[in-house]
Amino acid sequence: MPEHYRPITASLRSRLLLLTSFFVMVVSTFVYLPSIATFRLEYLEKRLENAQIAALALEERGGNSVSPQLEERLLDQSGVIAVIIRNEDRSLFLGFNVMPEEVDASFDLRTTSLGMLIFDAYDVLDTGGSRVIRVVGAPMSSSTRWMEITLDETELYNDLRNYSNNVLVLAIIVSLFTGILVYLALHWMLVRPIRRVKDSIVSFRRNPEVPNKVGMGRKRSDEIGLVQRELTRMQEEVRQSLKQKSNLAALGEAVAKINHDLRNVLATAQLASDALQRVDHPRVQKVSRRLMTAVSRAIALCEATIRHGKAEDPLPEKTEVELRDLIFDVATSLGLLDEGEFTFDCSIDEHFTIFVDAEQFHRVLLNLCRNAGEAQGPNGSIEITAEKDPSGTSHIRVKDKGPGIPEAVRPNLFKAFSSARAGGTGLGLATARDIVLAHGGQIGLESTGPDGTTFIICIPPADEGSGK
Repeated sequence: MPEHYRPITASLRSRLLLLTSFFVMVVSTFVYLPSIATFRLEYLEKRLENAQIAALALEERGGNSVSPQLEERLLDQSGVIAVIIRNEDRSLFLGFNVMPEEVDASFDLRTTSLGMLIFDAYDVLDTGGSRVIRVVGAPMSSSTRWMEITLDETELYNDLRNYSNNVLVLAIIVSLFTGILVYLALHWMLVRPIRRVKDSIVSFRRNPEVPNKVGMGRKRSDEIGLVQRELTRMQEEVRQSLKQKSNLAALGEAVAKINHDLRNVLATAQLASDALQRVDHPRVQKVSRRLMTAVSRAIALCEATIRHGKAEDPLPEKTEVELRDLIFDVATSLGLLDEGEFTFDCSIDEHFTIFVDAEQFHRVLLNLCRNAGEAQGPNGSIEITAEKDPSGTSHIRVKDKGPGIPEAVRPNLFKAFSSARAGGTGLGLATARDIVLAHGGQIGLESTGPDGTTFIICIPPADEGSGK
């Protein structure tokens, strides 16, 4: 892994751990405040309960006083300084002689709220247990109208401080363990796959032509799995595009090397066809005209290839072309009309015209018909139909009765070097697609199956296609 990528990953992991611990501490703080309020409330309620039990000694004696020794023991066991209980018919006192004249604070536990309890608990810790307080609470007996105790906050402060320290230590321990567990879970579920995505991107940037050895996201159905699969798919598509461009570059280099020699060969063939034209024989005349047309197209194609490789794509020089004549010219070039067992049907009106470059569109039909003928063999059949919709767009269909196109090939059918036939270059349909698109039209696979394949070409009318 590159050195300059390590701090990023390390920072992400350390931040994740710190943030998790911080959030747990924040939650623990919100738990801590109500907990100390509850602890103080339970402490005071316990003192009220003990004081009421101690007051039962006064009722048992039938009077309002006990011996000083017993009174001291009762108050000491209750944890209070003094107790005042008022019943319907009398009042009971414990610690009357030691009760301070003034108290520092008074609290009524019968009417309170969580906010007040939290504030009072914090006040205990803030004052350090130096106060004497008076607490009024709800009596246990229905005959008691008033219940009041006086106590020193020192013991409450000490207990509450110990409790606070325990809660703080527990919160730290819980936050650390929770942070570690959450960190490990997130590291396993998020950081590791993100790091794999990062490594994949870095590796792809360094050498985009080398495929990934391990596929990402195959077993994950969440968003990260989707990102990993889409990244892998995108890299594979870019890799295929680079491979195609490399093939095209190699092909262009090869074409550039042989193009000059090929033109010389075709020039010789053109001279020979000129000589054949002067032979006064019907069959020789027919064959020589076909040969002359083919050689002229080949020479024009070589010159266009040179122009295409040096500067820019040749723009179509569009005119109104009679489609029927163009189709029969293609059939004649391929020799489809000379094969007795091969059926070639062109049910198109002889005045049906399309606005195209005749030479370029000849190549489109030539590629489609050649593929259809080679896919079927000598007993095949090709049917070409054409019609115009109300907008004037021409829809041309080339249908055969071949075995159909395999499903695995269909997505890349019009891409270069993706031939559906053994021995094919995969350039025919790609070339046809480029030409049709240059005319402002569309070409596509309309249907395919065991009963045959149909390609459809849509060519716009003159006003659309010419850009008027």
